[in-house]
Amino acid sequence: MDLDTTDKKIITLLQQDASLSLQQLADQLHLTSTPCWNRIKRLEQAGVIQKRVALIDPEKVGLELVAFVQIKTHQHSEDWLVDCVLQVKGFAQVLEFYRMAGDYDYLLKVIVKDMRSYDLFYHQLVNNVSGLTDVNTSFAMQQLKFTTELPII
Repeated sequence: MDLDTTDKKIITLLQQDASLSLQQLADQLHLTSTPCWNRIKRLEQAGVIQKRVALIDPEKVGLELVAFVQIKTHQHSEDWLVDCVLQVKGFAQVLEFYRMAGDYDYLLKVIVKDMRSYDLFYHQLVNNVSGLTDVNTSFAMQQLKFTTELPII
């Protein structure tokens, strides 16, 4: 999908504050509300805008431990991958899940309350996902940058 300058401005504004009213967006874009609404709907239908959400401060809801879990496996069949993805997607603690190039095959970003909660998660992971040969975890000590805002140019 080709994005023009107005589409990019809509995306940028919504990334900064998805609670902006249609009128507020239209005013900032120097449009009337109908063409602004039509553009937003077109971006949603094309899958450019996937959803609008509220970002929650993890610490304020008791989730203080962030772990990056690297996984190795000798299993690389499509059936194994489908089952692995299904299992991992079932863990609410997993915020992000990637298939990687490099020393490890998969990377998970996990958030939990504390070390005990991580240990429970770890045991569930290794017991539910077959074929894991190595699980390496690094714990974040301090978040230095966090954004969900994509650099739309």
